[in-house]
Amino acid sequence: MQRRRFLLSCSAAAALPGVALAQAPGWPARPLRLVIGYPPGGSTDIAGRLLAERLGRSLGQQVIVDNRAGAGGTVGAMSVVRAEPDGYTLLLAASPEVSIAPITMKALAYDPVRDLQPITLVGQVPFFLVVNPQLPARTLEEFIAYARANPGKLNYSSFGNNTSNHLAGELFKSMARINSVHVPYKGSGPSITDLIGGQIQYSFDTPTAVLEQVKAGKLRALAVAGRQRLANAPDVPTFAEAGLPGFTGGTWFGLLAPAKTPRAVIERVNTEAVALLAAPELSRAFAERDIVPAGQSPEEFGRFIQSEVAKWKDLAAKVGIVAE
Repeated sequence: MQRRRFLLSCSAAAALPGVALAQAPGWPARPLRLVIGYPPGGSTDIAGRLLAERLGRSLGQQVIVDNRAGAGGTVGAMSVVRAEPDGYTLLLAASPEVSIAPITMKALAYDPVRDLQPITLVGQVPFFLVVNPQLPARTLEEFIAYARANPGKLNYSSFGNNTSNHLAGELFKSMARINSVHVPYKGSGPSITDLIGGQIQYSFDTPTAVLEQVKAGKLRALAVAGRQRLANAPDVPTFAEAGLPGFTGGTWFGLLAPAKTPRAVIERVNTEAVALLAAPELSRAFAERDIVPAGQSPEEFGRFIQSEVAKWKDLAAKVGIVAE
């Protein structure tokens, strides 16, 4: 069903170029700037660069990547909010600065729903639930049963307080009805080191961070928090398949522009990006890096963002997550 909606979105978008071009003659007349709020080398940067190269070819103008790292992606996002809405500045955002920051940051200087215009969801990187292999649980069902039988005795790690996998961990606790202890770390590396060492019993992390450790037998993967299995881990079931339907978690990437960017520009970029995401070249490049390609209309992406903000807002109220 998801694939069918994706293809329908591509088909609908394919009808737009002539209209968009007629309404925005001469655009683009110079290179575009794609802001990414993270340093080079991470998943967001990789996805952005893969898309930027191909989008530049489609538009007939270079798309220059501008890494503006800091404050969980919000520095880059704020620079786009303040940019001229002329169609020459775009944001390749990840979930933290769009759907999580409004819940977890006290003094966020922008409203992502009001100040940024959605173009399309680009891709998703689902988290894996990984456990220390010494834990007596080989399936998600066994793990939940074990956690319920040992309330407060299991520790789970995150990249830090109010980060994406902290919120995923709290959502999992709520949905699985378990009681475990959150231990924040400064990033994925030390978190995984302590998970392998047994100081931590489980964690949620990206395929890049954990799959090699799983293949080496140093970690055990119980489920992937996406809507489909990953090609690089075909034996790991989704949470729905493993017995916890409705649970998803990870990070996602999407294209946005400053508010008041001309609608014709939004439609043109959407058309080109969605077509590229459906094409074998970019789909394959994403899959090799454990990124699930996506494609939506601007309206669909806008509703997706609002639903994500609402999800984390409801969770924060339920479990007492406080903005810092």
